[in-house]
Amino acid sequence: MKYMLLIYGNDETWDALHAEGIEQSLDQHRKLAEELKANGELVDGIGLTTANARVVKIVDGVPAVTDGPFTEAKEVLAGYYVVECSLERATEIAARLPEARFSPIEIRSFTDPLDS
Repeated sequence: MKYMLLIYGNDETWDALHAEGIEQSLDQHRKLAEELKANGELVDGIGLTTANARVVKIVDGVPAVTDGPFTEAKEVLAGYYVVECSLERATEIAARLPEARFSPIEIRSFTDPLDS
């Protein structure tokens, strides 16, 4: 089964990671990605930025565009991993992400296989 691990965060998350040393957190991501690649579990994954982010919503048939990734949420989507494994393994992987100590990691399964 394929699962997407959605990594959320906010200013407090980034402040805490920077206070610990952001390179340490990035190293954790690099090591985990290498492990998942070696195990054949990593399908995809990347960090996301808020630069040039927009929110689009159709209002009365017309696109309403606002700057920023900010919907009605306290956290923003900061990155993701797509893994192919069991739900238990996806949960274990999510718990190893450095952001999990400060912000939620959401695990979602795909509705249809992408490669069918």
